[in-house]
Amino acid sequence: MSTEPSTNPRPFDLSQSHLIVNPTVESLIEDCVHLDGDRLASNGAIVAYSGKYTGRTPKDKHTVRTSAVEANIWWENNNEMSPEVFSALRSKAQGLLANRRIYQIDTYAGADPDYQIGVRFLLERPYHALFIKQLLIRPTSQQLQTFHPDWTVVDLCRTQTDPEIDHVKGDATIALSFDQQEALIFGTEYAGEIKKSIFTVMNYRLPLMGVLSMHCSANVGKSGDVALFFGLSGTGKTTLSADPDRLLIGDDEHGWSDKGVFNIEGGCYAKCIKLSQTGEPEIWDAITHGAVLENVVLAPDGTPDYDDSSLTENTRCAYPIEHIPNRVTPSVGGHPKNIFFLTCDALGILPPISKLTPEQAMDQFLVGYTAKVAGTEVGVKEPVPSFSACFGQPFLPLHPQRYAHLLKEKIQRHGAQVWLVNTGWTGGPYGVGERIKLKFTRAMLTAALNGSLGQVETQTHPIFGFEMPKTCEGVPSEVLNPRETWQDPEDYDAKARELLNLLNVHKPKTPI
Repeated sequence: MSTEPSTNPRPFDLSQSHLIVNPTVESLIEDCVHLDGDRLASNGAIVAYSGKYTGRTPKDKHTVRTSAVEANIWWENNNEMSPEVFSALRSKAQGLLANRRIYQIDTYAGADPDYQIGVRFLLERPYHALFIKQLLIRPTSQQLQTFHPDWTVVDLCRTQTDPEIDHVKGDATIALSFDQQEALIFGTEYAGEIKKSIFTVMNYRLPLMGVLSMHCSANVGKSGDVALFFGLSGTGKTTLSADPDRLLIGDDEHGWSDKGVFNIEGGCYAKCIKLSQTGEPEIWDAITHGAVLENVVLAPDGTPDYDDSSLTENTRCAYPIEHIPNRVTPSVGGHPKNIFFLTCDALGILPPISKLTPEQAMDQFLVGYTAKVAGTEVGVKEPVPSFSACFGQPFLPLHPQRYAHLLKEKIQRHGAQVWLVNTGWTGGPYGVGERIKLKFTRAMLTAALNGSLGQVETQTHPIFGFEMPKTCEGVPSEVLNPRETWQDPEDYDAKARELLNLLNVHKPKTPI
């Protein structure tokens, strides 16, 4: 049952469109090559380019402000749009749908049927149609016969908006109306905007139903124990959650209900800059026939050059979750036993792993601290502190406190252990210390997952109050306490207090 007001306008008139309804993957690949100018890579994936926009443009994303949603939206984080401007944009979209080749892709969001919504996409680029068909949950042929969309997304990516005529900010516009249950996308051909629009929708719906929506990856062990991995770009979320001894539930977006965890999507959308077969074999092997490579440079022989960032650092690959053999079907699991907050602390202050109480977990969740490291954003040459509430601030329509209180309540009810994992520096800040070895981080995660790390003796961090394990198999004991890795312990203490103050400053306060 939907939580949004039922004020849908009449559906878009597609009688004048050249409409292609739920085409096969094969026909979409043909259209990508013959109609869209895309290429086939040597590994069988479609390679497409998104033009001017190679990443999201949050300043151009808007939420329609009405009395029905007024009290729920976190307006400090969401650009507002008047119903009149949205109505005009909708009319613009309706006119553009006529006499064009339009792909209709019907999908579901939410692997748990109790919280699932039907989403109909109307798109003009075949690569976008292939992308979203592979990224969300694909209905069966029987489900398509009775499919009813709860939401409609119109993606007119090649038509720019005009600020003076359309009363928007720029040539790209993403507009969501929770009243009308519609999203309009103009002027940006970056496919990630389509995916994240629906994630924003689920971030609105699910918490109002008592379900925590989460920007995280999830996997499950052979004994059925579920683990969640939260982390911003550059923290190692994708690498660390890809475990050959565990089954993937999903790589990016999940819900946590009273029954357990479920994937919101039916595919994966991974960064592939500097991707290697040895480093991330699961992703490497998943990029095959039916997958989409976005903004990846091809060598003359059609081989993807994953090291080439000349177009963007944000090169991407999209593929259905079925391309990952090591997965669980359906994409659901029980309640998490372990939750990992991954942070790349370039200051070298935070312990490589520490246990958090539910209250500490709520605080760290609200802050979403890490560092932007070289390669995660254009222009970033040295790490700089970064904060993103709930590890997904750009996609939060509600205030962060709503999600954080849900997280705390579920942790307490189901007994999940939260671990703060620093994949960044130790022995000093960037330029002085060294990056924590990946093999140490993997050993600590393994010990946390098998339960052994929860049984060892701990010591309390004097400034943050986190519990730090004194021993961990495969990790030198001196590495576990960052103060002992600095040449000047008093300098460490001073920098730790500075970081604590920084975290307190950036924690979103409870709304009045």
